[in-house]
Amino acid sequence: MKILFTFYNPSGGMETLNRVRSRALMRAGHECHLLYTHDGEGRKNISGIKTFITGNDFLIERLIQRENYDAIVVCTDIFLLEKVRNWAYEGTLIFEIQGLGTYETARAILEDFAHRVRIYADALLYPKTDHLIELMRELFPKLPHFCFDDPVDAEQFGYESYPKKPYPILGWVGRLEKNKNWQDFLLIGNNLRGYYPDLRLWMFDDNTLSEPPEKAAFEQTLQYLKLSDRLVRHSNIPHEQMADYMSIIGDSGGFLCSTSIMEGFGYAVAEAMLCRCPVLSTDSDGVRRFIRHNKTGKFYRRGDIAHATEEALSLLNDHWLRASIVGAAETHIRINFSSQLYTKQFLKMMRQLGRND
Repeated sequence: MKILFTFYNPSGGMETLNRVRSRALMRAGHECHLLYTHDGEGRKNISGIKTFITGNDFLIERLIQRENYDAIVVCTDIFLLEKVRNWAYEGTLIFEIQGLGTYETARAILEDFAHRVRIYADALLYPKTDHLIELMRELFPKLPHFCFDDPVDAEQFGYESYPKKPYPILGWVGRLEKNKNWQDFLLIGNNLRGYYPDLRLWMFDDNTLSEPPEKAAFEQTLQYLKLSDRLVRHSNIPHEQMADYMSIIGDSGGFLCSTSIMEGFGYAVAEAMLCRCPVLSTDSDGVRRFIRHNKTGKFYRRGDIAHATEEALSLLNDHWLRASIVGAAETHIRINFSSQLYTKQFLKMMRQLGRND
């Protein structure tokens, strides 16, 4: 079977998802290609997968005709979905949603897309995230639905041992945008500085995707809180190196802080757990698949910095609880989010849609 996965640009969680699932399906004997309509820094993470980067309609149509894909998975791009169908594509056309920001934004986008999705898509694909399940079932009751967890590459991505840092590190992964709620991260770091004067803050982002107003607000907040001397921004780190950084953060006695308003899946959280780095997170929906409070991670009430500080200090000071969370979290991800399990579910979906190749 030959499959094409498409998205706007190779960045963040979608770049990870497309790369991991393509490699998993290729190991199972299937051919996978990637199409991005815009370039992005995440392209350097891709190897061994045929990847096309073009927004030219003529070239995309020629590609689809030439390659004769059995299935095309279009993530979010409603215009491309419509074009592919109107180019008389006769294979299986799946519309995928992974994350659309806040609940209100997701509802507005999906309501806008609804009529075209009903006309052009053969099926819907999305992760086991409560708000997406609710919206997709409400808006598309007659289309076939396929809802299963995204894969994590536990074979290639995991804990690496390095010399322990002499200070605890608070990590954060995301973009400077409203939904990622970077303000909580800085405020939590500011509070924890009073308990751990040598605390360091490490931020991992794609600086080519920062929204200018958010970037300006970030710089102002950083200056106001006087955190510049202890914050390091790592931009566009190759994905394979993120396992090193997460391992270092975990071994430092620190943790990953996930502050999002809403997440469709939350790759950074799952990958931190694989690297034995504990996680303190908002209840951003998608991460509920990973985190059970005080079992595999910790939750705090978004915007409640005092509560976040209390939970953070528990992770930093309660060594027995921390070790218990770290071990349980790593096991949970390895067992329940493997690429082999994803391959099995994806191929079952294709059989149900009439593809038995």
